[in-house]
Amino acid sequence: MTSDKENKNRISKVAGFVVTLFLTLLFLIIAFRNVDLKKALQIISETKISEVILYLIVFFASHYARAIRWKYMLVSIKDDVSKNHLFGSVMVSYGVSCVVPRLGEIYRALFLGKWENISRTTVLGTIVIERIIDITFFAFAALISVSLYSGDLYSQIPWLKSSLIIGFGLIFFAILFLLVLIQNKSHFRNWLIVMSAKISSKLSEKLKELFDTLIEGFSSIKSSKHILAIIFWSVTIMLLYALNSYVGFFMLNMHNSAEINFASAWIVMTISSFGMLIPTPGGTGSYHAISILVLSQVFHFSFDVSAAYAILTHFISYVAFIVSSILIIYFFNRNRVKQGLPKETFISVLKN
Repeated sequence: MTSDKENKNRISKVAGFVVTLFLTLLFLIIAFRNVDLKKALQIISETKISEVILYLIVFFASHYARAIRWKYMLVSIKDDVSKNHLFGSVMVSYGVSCVVPRLGEIYRALFLGKWENISRTTVLGTIVIERIIDITFFAFAALISVSLYSGDLYSQIPWLKSSLIIGFGLIFFAILFLLVLIQNKSHFRNWLIVMSAKISSKLSEKLKELFDTLIEGFSSIKSSKHILAIIFWSVTIMLLYALNSYVGFFMLNMHNSAEINFASAWIVMTISSFGMLIPTPGGTGSYHAISILVLSQVFHFSFDVSAAYAILTHFISYVAFIVSSILIIYFFNRNRVKQGLPKETFISVLKN
């Protein structure tokens, strides 16, 4: 029995790896089929280090803003959560997702739960809420892009309109489901207990505890003051993301070959973000394909320049996420040892 379960888990992991690898390779082929990589790398080689540093400053600022927003979602759970721990777990989550897509969200909850001694399941509930907020703001940002563009963005990006319709539909049903779940939590809880008790009383107890802590995370935002703060920081995050894209233009001197402005950066940021929704490691391939599409089709940059932008911005972000994750865990553990606390690693956080 155990052997069959282990075999199924092994097959599932292999299948997930194969699908991820296939999607990554597929999008990389789509992205670079018309690109002269030698020319693209030559363009990248002319980048000034000062502009890369500016890009990184804005990059880290945007994720620090994300950490501050998250703090408002956790106030009702713990009102003195360390901003350093919040920022650290945000960066670690992205670092992990650069290796294994979507796994970073789990590790984000695991690390913060350990660092702050709070329920990891409850933290995961707040992350689910945060993702719904993110998708909602990105969807509205894409609508703003449509109005900012002087032409018809829907005709330039044929899949954009259908993606937005599907996206808003999913957002609506996700919010509706959570509202119904929270409003009727006692009914759902009792049903879950009764059904699971038929299998095992021990399982029933575990699911009851899991349900309660998850619901606490879902319903963590309770005051209008916190809602306004979350909206403010969500807008700030979007503006910083767009600013990052804008700095990216200057890194490659793209402002000298075409008329670009902050609105252009906003459009590139919102449309290219669709590539990050596809389950590839850190958006590898999918981000490149969509960024090159937007820059070449909408703003008429050459494929080589567009590829240089996609490669450089993705590479900087990818390396920054991985390196910062390693450094954050190292320095946090060093401080924990000084305080007489145990180190937390990618293995230890999995334990209760």
